[in-house]
Amino acid sequence: MSIFDLFKQIESQNTTVTGPPEWMIVGLGNIGEKYRNTRHNAGFIMVDAFAEKIGAGFGKHQFQSNTAMAECNGKRCLLLKPDTFMNLSGQAVTEAMQFYQIPPERVIVIYDDINLAVGDLRIRRKGSDGGHNGIKNIIYLSGADTFPRIRVGIGQKPHKDYDLAAWVLSAFSPEELDTLQESAKAVCGAIELMMNHQTDLAMNRYNTSKKKKESVTQPSQEAK
Repeated sequence: MSIFDLFKQIESQNTTVTGPPEWMIVGLGNIGEKYRNTRHNAGFIMVDAFAEKIGAGFGKHQFQSNTAMAECNGKRCLLLKPDTFMNLSGQAVTEAMQFYQIPPERVIVIYDDINLAVGDLRIRRKGSDGGHNGIKNIIYLSGADTFPRIRVGIGQKPHKDYDLAAWVLSAFSPEELDTLQESAKAVCGAIELMMNHQTDLAMNRYNTSKKKKESVTQPSQEAK
């Protein structure tokens, strides 16, 4: 390899995307060590995993959030973990959206869902809040429900009389955290597809509930 080839290789490795972010990747949760690895922080867990995958580092505080600016597949994106606590997530999200003029359709929100088994995923282009207070606040303050979202299963309450707040603020078991680490790989893959305008493919590939349904209805090899 000549010295000129070496310079070209170094230059290509150092190429970065500059300018304002085209996308926002938002993980919902509650700040503070007491909430670390609790069920309501599934969104934080997933966006942390995505940041690690693409080499982004959180630590800059702006928009009432812990943020990181990163590049993913040639697109500049803002990773955001609101400091507002869950129920006021919309304050942070809409502040960043307005500052960078990012439309709802380019804001991917990752959050917990008690109606899914731990680690199961459900990706949607848009939708209602489904009873989730963080999503409810984002919809209310942004005036839109057209932001794509990734719902991460945290498991249902042990029984119907179990206090909901106590359940979502309870900690994942070590086994459940292992499951979430596997789910995080799928979330990272889904985000990259969604940022490439391939949300349908992300839904088909990573929506766990759909895969389970297909596996139940699919005839077994022995039956054929």
